[in-house]
Amino acid sequence: MSESVLRTRLPAPPEVRVAVGAAGAVTAAGFCWTLWHGLAQPEAALAFGLLIVLGEVAGDHRAGAPARIPAPLATAGALGYALLCIPADAAGGAVLEIAAVSFTATVVGTVPHVARGRGPTAEHLVRRVLGTAFAAACCRPLCAGAPGEGDGGPVAGLTAGPGYVLALLGVLALTALCDAVLAACLARARTGWPYGPLLRDELRALPGVGSAMCATGVVIALAAQVAGPWALPVLSLPLLLTQVSLRRYAAVRRTYRQTIASLARATEMAGYHSPGHAHRVASLSRAIGRVRGLSERELDVLEQAALMHDLGKLSLADPVPPAADASLPAGAGLADRRRIALLGGAVVRQTGVAAEVAVVVERQAEPYRDQPVAARIVRVAAAYDALVTGNAKGEGAVAPLAALEQLRLVARAEYDPAVVDALREVLASGVRAN
Repeated sequence: MSESVLRTRLPAPPEVRVAVGAAGAVTAAGFCWTLWHGLAQPEAALAFGLLIVLGEVAGDHRAGAPARIPAPLATAGALGYALLCIPADAAGGAVLEIAAVSFTATVVGTVPHVARGRGPTAEHLVRRVLGTAFAAACCRPLCAGAPGEGDGGPVAGLTAGPGYVLALLGVLALTALCDAVLAACLARARTGWPYGPLLRDELRALPGVGSAMCATGVVIALAAQVAGPWALPVLSLPLLLTQVSLRRYAAVRRTYRQTIASLARATEMAGYHSPGHAHRVASLSRAIGRVRGLSERELDVLEQAALMHDLGKLSLADPVPPAADASLPAGAGLADRRRIALLGGAVVRQTGVAAEVAVVVERQAEPYRDQPVAARIVRVAAAYDALVTGNAKGEGAVAPLAALEQLRLVARAEYDPAVVDALREVLASGVRAN
């Protein structure tokens, strides 16, 4: 289960249309420039283009990939090409040529993924074109002092020490920050989530694979300027091996998530809830967690706990009715709810998931003031879904607005008012769980 099952009905904000238009304009101008003037460095264009193609082919564009950037090697190759000092007849000629080559190689490398029905979205291409063009534009003043470019430029003194390398790293750091802002903006248009938590998640991801890509980009750019572009295969091998390892980890993670999802359906098959209850609660919990500003790891814990929050019902000798633990108010069923929570936590601990997941499940029946944030969110999401869907046969269901109002009426006694407000914000944004 992932956020891809959530859809927004909001129109794309203007800044997204501007980003797409800018990427299209840069790409079109790059093709026109290259077709008119030709490639300034054909060997470099071919070498870096093949590196980008290889990185895209080895990338993982499927849902559940462990890295936010699906093709780290391709991104590092594009950034390295952007840092390469390419002579051009005009100031922006090199930038346009680099953007055109990067776009073409990215499209070629994604053809196998598209053929398998799991190709990248337009967002991937927009970020690749704009990020590469931005880095190339920022690097143009540094080329006057690059190795092999002669003296007398505005930054020619950088070649005398580590200043040139530090300047390249600074360019890529600035590019990464701008890309994080753009990625959060595009994600907001795609999912409808608030912009602030999305930007925090993007910034938190930068020190990981982002730093490795920036360092690799600088290394291959310097190597290409000194030893020639055909030294790239050796220099990119470590990142390629890392990318292969990430793909294997992603496959294990998908299998693990599928196992949890199958286990979560046990209560539905037993007739305790309507079909899809656990998955709806998990989707809604993750949406609320986004609004509350939880990190990506906290969202994963929240999602797993939401999927398995009702497993304790399977251990009861005398099961409670389907929605007894979610009715409002719940004082009469408090003992049953505590038994369900403790037994569910015991079952969850046997699955091998993180201990935090079991804690969230075990503390479902406690007063919300004593619960961790994740437990409060799962409790509200489960109660809301039980209200809007009714029992296993769909009987007793109420309208979404009426369910939200019932939650608000008893929020101070049973539910965290802040979580209920976050639920209201999710529903008001037009995001819905399927």
